[in-house]
Amino acid sequence: MTTRLQPAIALLEFESIAVGMRAGDAMVKRAAVEVTYAGTVHPGKYLVLVGGDVAVVEEAYSAGRQAGGDSLIDSIFLPSAHQDLVAILRGSQGRMSGDAVGVVETRTAASTVGAVDRGRKGAEVEIVEIRLADRLGGKAFCIFSGLISDVEAAVDLAAGPIEKTGFLIARVVIPQFHSEMLANLESSSDFARNLMGGH
Repeated sequence: MTTRLQPAIALLEFESIAVGMRAGDAMVKRAAVEVTYAGTVHPGKYLVLVGGDVAVVEEAYSAGRQAGGDSLIDSIFLPSAHQDLVAILRGSQGRMSGDAVGVVETRTAASTVGAVDRGRKGAEVEIVEIRLADRLGGKAFCIFSGLISDVEAAVDLAAGPIEKTGFLIARVVIPQFHSEMLANLESSSDFARNLMGGH
């Protein structure tokens, strides 16, 4: 199996671990995706992420949605995922640029992944961080940085469609982010990690 998580990705989020496993199995049996990542996240949800060619990923996505039934909480299919989104999902470090920060916080991992893709494609911003479910009580969020006008545009694009689903918790734009807060953010958005690191 190769490790190509592009051009298309699909993420499905299930409230049942057992049903999520069944759906993931149905996905990879239906279509020969190039990459599959699956597992549990807090609080007892199950995620399946697949990537590869558009038609193949779309077929797997359809199979997963069908197999998931009522256990499917949320899902996203991105036929042309932004390369920065893919890089951060694979573990690359995000970065700060400009002095404004935008945060989109959601109830599901899938809605945050879609938010990141829309925001990064539609505005000249950097993706600082993506956090999905674990140690967040199942919530997720993304952080953009850049010039204030670009961050405002990214947050609008990212959050707009989620408002209709009920999965949006908050959307915030912070101009001139303070250097003390910036030092914490550049280290980690995780309080315990910053506390242990001496902040």
